[in-house]
Amino acid sequence: MANLNRVTVMGVLGRDPETKQFPNGGSVTTFSVATSEFWKDKTTGERKEATEWHRITTSNRLAEIASKYLKKGSKAYIEGSLRTRKYKDQSGADREVTEIKADILQLL
Repeated sequence: MANLNRVTVMGVLGRDPETKQFPNGGSVTTFSVATSEFWKDKTTGERKEATEWHRITTSNRLAEIASKYLKKGSKAYIEGSLRTRKYKDQSGADREVTEIKADILQLL
C-alpha cells in the first residue's frame, strides 16, 4: 500500500510573512494560518470556538508570491505535506517544529 502525506488548510494569516534569502538565489517564506472550528455547547447553548495555528513554509517561486501578495489578515488556501524538523535554538537547546511545506497556494 502506498503512503500519503497530504494537508489542506484554508484560513487567515496571523502576521505578515517572513522571507529568508539564500546565497544560491533561493528563498523560503514562512507564515502562520489560523483555522477555526465553531460549535454550539449542548449544555449552555453557548457558541464555542477553537482556533488552530498552522506554520506554513514555501520556497522559491511560491515564496516570492507569498511575500509579495500575502499580509496579516489575508485569506489563503494551502495544499502541501507535513514536515517535522529539528534544530538548536539560540541557547543551544534542541527544538522540533512541525510545519506544512506548501506546494499549492491560492490567494483568496
